[in-house]
Amino acid sequence: LEMAATNQKGKALVDRPVPRGKSEVSLSAFCFLFSEMVQYYQTRVNTTQELEKKLAGAGYGVGVRMLELVCFREKGSKRETRIVGMLSYIKDHIWKAMFGKAADALERSTEREDEYMIHEKEPLVNTYVSVPKDFGHLNCASFVAG
Repeated sequence: LEMAATNQKGKALVDRPVPRGKSEVSLSAFCFLFSEMVQYYQTRVNTTQELEKKLAGAGYGVGVRMLELVCFREKGSKRETRIVGMLSYIKDHIWKAMFGKAADALERSTEREDEYMIHEKEPLVNTYVSVPKDFGHLNCASFVAG
């Protein structure tokens, strides 16, 4: 049983480094999958707010997994314990891993002291979206906000 968990060089599978894999997905593949996801949720909701909530929920799952993956691959990085440091890490490292570039800004809310916003001037998820009239103010960037 011990030999089944090792490769031909004698290293256990858990001792080998995590493969990087491809760091890019074609834009057309991403747009197609995102479009299908929006259409899937659109048939299961009645209002724009419900659709944005579903997209945010899906985005949350993707974000948690990306954060875990990027942190696992960067073994030498220190663990951030301050809120601003954590958000800066997400803005710079996670955003770059997901969208190919860092987010445009991290801003503190003027209304609440404990509220921060990561800004992206032109979110990729809104680039190729045409919103039907019955979903007037739909913002598909709620997926990213999740």
